[in-house]
Amino acid sequence: MVSLEHKGRRVRRRGFLKASLGGIALLLTAPARGMAFLLSQFQTRTVEKENFSFDPRTGMVEWKGNRSEPYQLRVGGLVEHPVNLSYAELRGLPLIVQVSDFHCVEGWSVEDARWGGLRFEEICKSVKIKARAEYVIFHALGETSFQPEGQKNYVESFPLKKLLDPKEEILLALDLDERPLTHERGAPLRVVAPYQLGYKSIKFVTAIEFSSVQRSGWWSLGNAVYPVDAPVSPGRLRKKKG
Repeated sequence: MVSLEHKGRRVRRRGFLKASLGGIALLLTAPARGMAFLLSQFQTRTVEKENFSFDPRTGMVEWKGNRSEPYQLRVGGLVEHPVNLSYAELRGLPLIVQVSDFHCVEGWSVEDARWGGLRFEEICKSVKIKARAEYVIFHALGETSFQPEGQKNYVESFPLKKLLDPKEEILLALDLDERPLTHERGAPLRVVAPYQLGYKSIKFVTAIEFSSVQRSGWWSLGNAVYPVDAPVSPGRLRKKKG
């Protein structure tokens, strides 16, 4: 699922970060070296029903009603060898750190977010992709309160070539500022697509489906004004691709 990051001020890297939660401004001091800055407190709302959470210590998804289950990333569709990857197995793949800006569709940006995770090619190594697979569809945990055209959970899709293009810098993120993602930031796993508007960076990823056709995402289904491909306008980018 992607977050609807609340309208607000651009969050910039300084000696401190002014962030708000519930209308309360907090000053967070960041060290001169180390983390780029802290992002744990700025306002976020999501489209999912708030009936689940994830515990990175146990790798368990906790549902309301005292139900829990181990998190698994299901990888299937047009592949020869579908796999299910546990949270520990994802953590065991080669991980990298990437500093990227996040650009909200509402017109504001968060600069220099320090993400940790894996490139999509690491997922591809676990399966043999069929020749007809040209697109990848990501599915999120949970159900949404609003269900456009009957779509009950958040989905997003990307061309496979885009996911594998180093210039796009797309990351499957497990961490933010050297800590496991919080629920607000999309735990346990989210997409980070720095050169696409924020609604493409789906949170709570639980399944990856290789497909021969592109699929409209939840956000685009809800309002056709938002395209399936959502590049950030060049004027908003501090860093150009490549």
